[in-house]
Amino acid sequence: MGIISETDNMAEEGESESVSRILPSSLLKERVALDTSLFVNPDVKNSLGANPTEALNVFLSIAAGIHTHEFYMPPSTFHELLNFADKDRIDGELLLILRQKPPKKYELKCPAVLLYELIEDMRDRVNRGLRVAESAVRATEKKKVDEIIQDLRKKYREALREGIIDSREDVDLLLLAMELDALLVTADQGLIKWAEKFGIRWLIPEKFRDYLEAAAKRSRELMQS
Repeated sequence: MGIISETDNMAEEGESESVSRILPSSLLKERVALDTSLFVNPDVKNSLGANPTEALNVFLSIAAGIHTHEFYMPPSTFHELLNFADKDRIDGELLLILRQKPPKKYELKCPAVLLYELIEDMRDRVNRGLRVAESAVRATEKKKVDEIIQDLRKKYREALREGIIDSREDVDLLLLAMELDALLVTADQGLIKWAEKFGIRWLIPEKFRDYLEAAAKRSRELMQS
């Protein structure tokens, strides 16, 4: 299955032209940036499907009927998603709906103050990680080694990784949403936190399917009017 990039959408552009004759142009510009967590996070994906492959196919089947929105995902995020989904069970034609576009990394500008906030946050997290490690060492006389390691991993992950952007995929998605002025849909609390810093709109992930179905209904009404 080939990866469909933004430059491979000639057929879709033709469809968009026909739709634009019916719909006001303002309704064609709602852009939505999607995160992998929508299809793999167990607290969210179940509204779409029992597993990542089913969740992705349900999304694609609903989105196929939405002509007022454009759905985007950075290539890095898309590749991450395919690690969880069964490629052979995903309809290749429907993947035209999910546009893959990298952010313009060399053109986008970010407020310098956010860099200072990131440094302060990382310093605080490192200190919390050290305290977690110290507590684990002190517990060696009271607990078994396996129990200590399990507890250490959990608390260390909470201290250093929760509520922060910590991967290339996170940064790509955040920058793409900023570039496109897109609605960000993610279950990642770190992305949500930084989206608010950048002034990026975001949607509660548990309401994603309701959002899709409402958009599909609105699109049908506009096409029929």
